[in-house]
Amino acid sequence: MKTIGWKELVDFIDFGISDVPAKIDTGAKTSVLHCDHIELIKKGRKQFVKFIPLSESYSSGKVFILPFHKERKIKNSFGLEENRYIIHTQIKMFGETHGIEISLRDRSNMEFPVLLGRSFIRKKFLVDVSRSNLSSKRTSVKK
Repeated sequence: MKTIGWKELVDFIDFGISDVPAKIDTGAKTSVLHCDHIELIKKGRKQFVKFIPLSESYSSGKVFILPFHKERKIKNSFGLEENRYIIHTQIKMFGETHGIEISLRDRSNMEFPVLLGRSFIRKKFLVDVSRSNLSSKRTSVKK
C-alpha cells in the first residue's frame, strides 16, 4: 500500500481537471466533490446527474452529465443527515487511475473542494497525518 498525507492533489480524469486539493478524511465514509448546479435529470428511462464540478476556475463552468448511481443519506460535518447524489468517476494519484464512488455537494464554504473518505482509502493507502502531498511529490520525482 502507498502512503498518503493528510492532504493530497488529485486529478479527475473524466473532467480533465488536474491538481485538485483533497483532504483525507478517515472520519468520513463517503468521498465528496464540490459541485454547483447539481440536478437529477432523466433521458429516456435512465437517470443522470447534471452538475458543474469544482469551481469555474477549475472547470471553466463546463457542465457534465454522468449516470446517476444512487442517492444516499449522508451526515454532514454538523452531524445532520442530508440526501446526496452519488456518481462513479475516476481519479488519478501516484500516476495510477482509481475508480471512486463520490457524493456531490456544494462545498463552496469549505477549505477543500474534495474529501477522500474511508471507502476510497481502504485497502489502497495508509495515511501519515504528519505529511502532505506525497502523491504529487513522488510523481514529480519519477519524471
